[in-house]
Amino acid sequence: MDIQEWIIFAIELIGTVAFSASGAMVGIECSMDIFGVIVLGVSTAVGGGMVRDVILGKVPSALLHPVYVIYAVLAAVLVFCIIYFRRKYLQDGFGEVYDKLMLAMDSVGLGIFSAMGVTKGISCGYIDNTFLLVFLGTMTGVGGGLLRDTMAGVAPYIFVKHIYACASIAGAWICVIIYRSYGELPAMVVSSLIVMLIRFLAAHYRWNLPRIGE
Repeated sequence: MDIQEWIIFAIELIGTVAFSASGAMVGIECSMDIFGVIVLGVSTAVGGGMVRDVILGKVPSALLHPVYVIYAVLAAVLVFCIIYFRRKYLQDGFGEVYDKLMLAMDSVGLGIFSAMGVTKGISCGYIDNTFLLVFLGTMTGVGGGLLRDTMAGVAPYIFVKHIYACASIAGAWICVIIYRSYGELPAMVVSSLIVMLIRFLAAHYRWNLPRIGE
């Protein structure tokens, strides 16, 4: 692999680890044992990509390249061990730590995976189909979190938290535009950062979509 491919691979691993950590955090918050935490972490990390690959009629990348699953397992175990051995110190303030870590990990994963969905669609020959590329990016970005929350029996983050799916859609669309003019790496980096920025601003200023009962 050349330097650009290595950078892209590293970005993908960062997204995988971030999403796995967010899944592990949800499992810990739901009082799951270590196996449940690992399952939730791996499901979050590879779930969206598997949905994307099924839509494209491909064998899921997570099954062809188990390195992503391995990193997801390691990330989930690491999060579990850190919190397990530090639980006495985190007991009183775990709620605050949980919220901050979830925001950070979920935002990083969402940004990177939204871009990955777009680039995967382009690699399959759909560079001129903007709607499909944005759809693939969004499904890759939100699919793992949706699966995670469904398995955990909680209201999916995508439906209740600050500007989640909308950030993914915006990032995927920007990724398509930048890719067509400047290539894969700039598209992934810029669109991922924009998604993260939207998520952080939405959380800071408590931006939410309208809902009944507020």
